[in-house]
Amino acid sequence: MEAPVHFLERLTSPEIAAAIAAGCTRALVPCGAIEQHGPHMALRMDTDHAEALAPLIAKGLGGAFIAPSIAVGCSSHHLAFSGTISLSEATFTAICRDYCTSLLRHGITEIFFYSGHVGNFPVLENALPGLRQAVPGARVEAFTDATAWLTCWAEAVAAAGGSAASVGGHADIAETSLMLHIRPEAVRPSRIEAGRPGLMTRAELEVMWRDGLPAVSPNGILGDARGASAGIGAACLTAIAGLILADFTARA
Repeated sequence: MEAPVHFLERLTSPEIAAAIAAGCTRALVPCGAIEQHGPHMALRMDTDHAEALAPLIAKGLGGAFIAPSIAVGCSSHHLAFSGTISLSEATFTAICRDYCTSLLRHGITEIFFYSGHVGNFPVLENALPGLRQAVPGARVEAFTDATAWLTCWAEAVAAAGGSAASVGGHADIAETSLMLHIRPEAVRPSRIEAGRPGLMTRAELEVMWRDGLPAVSPNGILGDARGASAGIGAACLTAIAGLILADFTARA
């Protein structure tokens, strides 16, 4: 029997109660961002990515509810670019906490947070102790390993025939390929270009957090978006789903 995947907001209240009574007491909370992704990609990329990962992760866990995405994340370093919306760390954490207390009230006792926006990783890591304290008796996990994420992307891009050196972490070959696979209408192919090459050093990261992304990449791209393809995107999606699933499974 295929693992049950329940999109919470698409069900009626009695249907949700029945699924919980039947033993589905696990929920995924996809997190994303509404932030610039270079001149060639729509702002919802990270949220679209998180939502595309959800069914793959849920099936791998043996079934789960998929909660409504937290679509806006912590993106203050992108605010110099038009359209970006950012939550404060306190606001984002409070939303996560309210998700946990609401879900536990209904009998969901395992809650897994993950994000399509790497900028949310440190916020989730900082929030995790408080989230667990807010729902004693429940299991709350969050994927927050940015290094493993970027390594996974580089390996998936290379395996699919792309250049691992083009992975930089934002609006690059991996993210652009993902959108060509998930939502191609969100990509403006004629505007695809290179940005700041390679992965940032710790010093460059500190400059970015302090002064904003334009201080290290004027066009808002980290890496190189050229060479992106839907095939590379499919490989990246599968690889990241496997990475998150392995992390959650290892913590059981």
